[in-house]
Amino acid sequence: MISKQKIKIVSSLKHKKFRDESGLFVAEGGKNVTDLSQKFTCKMLFATQDWLKNNRRLFSLSGEMSEGESGLQIFEVKTSEELKPVSFLTTPQEVVAVFQMPANTKSPPTPQRGDLFPPFGGTKGGYYKDLSLALDCVQNTGNFGTIIRIADWFGISNIFCSPDTADVYNPKVVQATMGALANVNVHYVDLQQFIKQSRENGIPIFGTFLKGKNIYQQKLPKNGIIVLGNEGNGISAEIENLISEKLFIPNFSNNSKTSESLNVAVAAAIVCSEFCRRLR
Repeated sequence: MISKQKIKIVSSLKHKKFRDESGLFVAEGGKNVTDLSQKFTCKMLFATQDWLKNNRRLFSLSGEMSEGESGLQIFEVKTSEELKPVSFLTTPQEVVAVFQMPANTKSPPTPQRGDLFPPFGGTKGGYYKDLSLALDCVQNTGNFGTIIRIADWFGISNIFCSPDTADVYNPKVVQATMGALANVNVHYVDLQQFIKQSRENGIPIFGTFLKGKNIYQQKLPKNGIIVLGNEGNGISAEIENLISEKLFIPNFSNNSKTSESLNVAVAAAIVCSEFCRRLR
C-alpha cells in the first residue's frame, strides 16, 4: 500500500510551484518511464509486480528502499488500479515514476556575438549548425508535448521557449511527449533577446504567417530557428519584427471556405517535414 505521505508528494507535483521547489516531475506509462530513465534520474517508482519483473534490469531493482535512504525508492502494487492515488490519468498505466529535473533547464547560457556553437544541453556541435524550434507563448500542454515529439521525430535537438510557454514538466506535457523528452533539450530564455542575438550572428529566423511566402517554393537552408506562435494570437509583434523569413503553408482545398488556420503542432510537423525533406 502506498503511504499517504508519498501520495501527497506525488499529488503536489501536478502544480508548477511544487515541481520547481522540489525539482521533481512525474511520468506515467511504460514507454515514457523507460525512455526518460535514459536521461533523467528516477527518484521514486510506483509499479505493478509484472512491470517490475519485466523491467528489473532497467533500474537495477532490488526492492523498496527504507525511508530517508538516498537513491531510488520502489513501491510495488499488484494491479494498475492501485496506482490511482499517484496517477494523473483517468485510467492508470502499469507504472508511475518521479524523476529529477536537470539543473540546466531553467537557465541556459545566452549566445554571444561570434559564439557560433554554444553547448546547449550537451547537443553535438551546438544549435547554430542545425535546425532548432522556438516557442512563443505556446500554452496548450498537449500541443507542447506533441511539438517535442515532432522535434524528436525529425531529429531536432533543441527547443527554446519564452517564459510564458507551458511548463515542460507539466504532467500533461510529459505524457504527450511519449518519451521524446529524453532526446530533446528544452530551454526557457528571454526569447526576444535570444532571437535578436541569433539573427545578429547570421542565423535565419523562420515563422509561419498567413501572408508569408509559399513554403514549397522557397529555398530552405539546413540550419535556422523556426518560431511557432501562440494558439490564439500567433507570433507576437515583438518576435515577428525579428523574423527574417515569413513562410506560408498553402491549403489544397477546392472549397472557397476552409479553416482559418492550422493547429500549431500540425503546422510544426509540416514545416519540420519540409525542411528535413530538402536535406534528404
